[in-house]
Amino acid sequence: MVMKTRRSRATLFGLAATLGAGLLAGCSGGSGGEQKADNRITVWSQENLAPRMAATKKVVARFEKETGVQVDLVGVDEAQLPQLIMSAAAAGDLPDVIGAVPMGQVWQMYGSGLLDTKTAGRIVDDLDAGTFNANALSLTKDGGTTLAVPSDAWLQLLVYRKDLFAKAGLDAPDSYAAALKAARTLDKGGVDGISLATDPSDVFTQQSFEDLALANGCELVDDAGEPALDSAACRTAFAAYDELAREHGAPGTQTVDSTRATYFSGKSSMMVWSSFLLDELAGLRSDALPSCEECKGDPDFLADNTGIVTSLQGPDGKEPAQFGEITSWAVTKTAETGASAKFIEYMMGKGYEDWFGMAPEGKIPVRTGTPADPDAFQQAWRSSVMGVDKRESMRTAYPVGLLDQLVTGVGDMKRWGLTQGQGTLVGATNGELPVAKAIGSMTSGQLSPDEAAKEADDEVAALQKSLQ
Repeated sequence: MVMKTRRSRATLFGLAATLGAGLLAGCSGGSGGEQKADNRITVWSQENLAPRMAATKKVVARFEKETGVQVDLVGVDEAQLPQLIMSAAAAGDLPDVIGAVPMGQVWQMYGSGLLDTKTAGRIVDDLDAGTFNANALSLTKDGGTTLAVPSDAWLQLLVYRKDLFAKAGLDAPDSYAAALKAARTLDKGGVDGISLATDPSDVFTQQSFEDLALANGCELVDDAGEPALDSAACRTAFAAYDELAREHGAPGTQTVDSTRATYFSGKSSMMVWSSFLLDELAGLRSDALPSCEECKGDPDFLADNTGIVTSLQGPDGKEPAQFGEITSWAVTKTAETGASAKFIEYMMGKGYEDWFGMAPEGKIPVRTGTPADPDAFQQAWRSSVMGVDKRESMRTAYPVGLLDQLVTGVGDMKRWGLTQGQGTLVGATNGELPVAKAIGSMTSGQLSPDEAAKEADDEVAALQKSLQ
């Protein structure tokens, strides 16, 4: 019954992709389906939280005043974007531009024939490709084709209690061996060894596993594009994740919210979370404040006693690996290309500091500067102010060394499937969540690590077949 349900959803995705490609099949090249120029564009933004929409509207107002181009800004939810895109394509009503699009969704749109890649490539050239992080450009390309304009990135982090590690004489958890040793040693006295996601219905679980898997050389597919989750490296990764989450984590299903809450309450020694954590860890959001016993007398206690690992290495990994996400500006196949290009170039130029400044802890700029001032945007990012209820600059909240790690991490970032040309499959797995489901079954005791690896591999193979 479960297999039938998963296959049905995968088939629906394949049909939707085929539909999208068919609808726009006549729009080859960069502007075959371009709208008649009226100097008015529709922009969807996945930065749809109220404060971020408000900040974006201010930038848009300046753009409209300076250029005369009118922008209809619409906030959309990331989880709803695939369906919204297909519905809009079927109705012949695609937006011109979509902002903050994750790599998997970029590839889904590309695989469905919904992107104007020529205009995206031209924008990167006009801005000067040399001003972009080379890895960000590489991860948003299919061979020599630029799929979208990369904008900013967040990184997955392993955070840990420096004070507890020091007291126990433990090394920083930058390897499987060190993380496992720390989890075993510190899982005592009402404190879990680690907080790690196990929710089978959340992409966060899949992202958390991919972070650990990449560290061990575990890939979604091999170099030939065949599913590879049942490899020896991946079985080792599943086994490590199982021991960490099931044996040394909190009981029950662990979510994006519960993992953070456990660590913030002082009941966990380690946690895997994204860099969006940094403003909350610094006590700048009232709805997500550190609540440990020591935090009552010293609000900065947890931040001061938290160490951060940006890249991990497993026993089968050739080098440390960093997982993260790059979000981009996408130009759709029917966009009014002139106005759309002006808008994106503005958002990556005059409006860029405001864009990444909305949430600098999770929007690390991938354009470092301009030809005239090559380091301008990186320096502006370091001084950006983060937080919601309280505000503090990145530079004063965290040491220079950590900011350097975050910037370097973008260049070191790796992702499943993209370099093997399987971006469409990556996008589909983010919807179907075969790995998250296998993790959920494994950590609840229904599957062994080897069985979880095999089930995830079989599900990816079925999903891949449905996309052909």
